[in-house]
Amino acid sequence: MRYEIRIAGEGGQGVILAAVILAEAAGVYGDWEVAQTQSYGAEVRGGYSKAEVVISDSKIDYHKAIRPDIFVALNQASCNTYYRDLKAVDGIFVVDSSIVERVPTNKAIKVPFTEIARKEFKPFMANMIVLGVIVRMCDHIEYDHAESAIIGRVPKGTEYMNIEAFNHGYEEIKI
Repeated sequence: MRYEIRIAGEGGQGVILAAVILAEAAGVYGDWEVAQTQSYGAEVRGGYSKAEVVISDSKIDYHKAIRPDIFVALNQASCNTYYRDLKAVDGIFVVDSSIVERVPTNKAIKVPFTEIARKEFKPFMANMIVLGVIVRMCDHIEYDHAESAIIGRVPKGTEYMNIEAFNHGYEEIKI
């Protein structure tokens, strides 16, 4: 079994942190083999950012996502660039409908991650809402493991707020 997740957006959206937390949830707190990769532009904010997590029940021979099972596009450029890589038959495509205006398929799941984060949490917490949605959709990451990974990774004093945003994605967003 090989399961691939890709999250892409721009610098400052927390794409890499989200992928690191997913990888830790699956591999450190869970019993899966995991590889996590990331790439980003030279800009601190506004440049491209892509992070991937590969989960497997055996040794991972290639550490990058080839045909993601889940792809979350947090901006238009990422949507345009990486949509074609999505697994053809049963790949799950999620877009931030607050930002992505032109979606190449009617099968996309549209969630206003950024808008929800601005209204209900903090603008920079959209990635925690994304995490909740991914964990809800992915059978290979347990809720408790994701929660432990979040608590272990986010800045001290922000754990409760981050878990609240994660729970919102996990519980409130119906997919």
